[in-house]
Amino acid sequence: QLQLVESGGGVVQAGGSLTLSCKGSRSIEIIKSMGWYRQNPGEQRELVAVISRPGSTNYAESVKGRFTISSDNAKNTVYLQMNSLKPEDTAVYFCHALTLTGLNYWGQGTQVTVSS
Repeated sequence: QLQLVESGGGVVQAGGSLTLSCKGSRSIEIIKSMGWYRQNPGEQRELVAVISRPGSTNYAESVKGRFTISSDNAKNTVYLQMNSLKPEDTAVYFCHALTLTGLNYWGQGTQVTVSS
């Protein structure tokens, strides 16, 4: 079993920055990929960014150039640095992990609110 705990959400003004963290309860060496998704009420959960072995990254078009995903294997943690935030970035952000054995895990979510 792998538990993911997110932190770093909050309220920020448009143009501001936030950094989300996702800490895994086990070594992320068992992980094939980790990513961040976001969701608003009544909408589908959408991929924001993903980092895969051996360190390749992919981003949603809407966040390219503004968000950066990174990992610290020693701390079993993945980060999402969010810059130049826009009101449309407001959502609950979820951490996701896909293990090498094909299991999916989700964090509990952290709210990000960007005020105009």
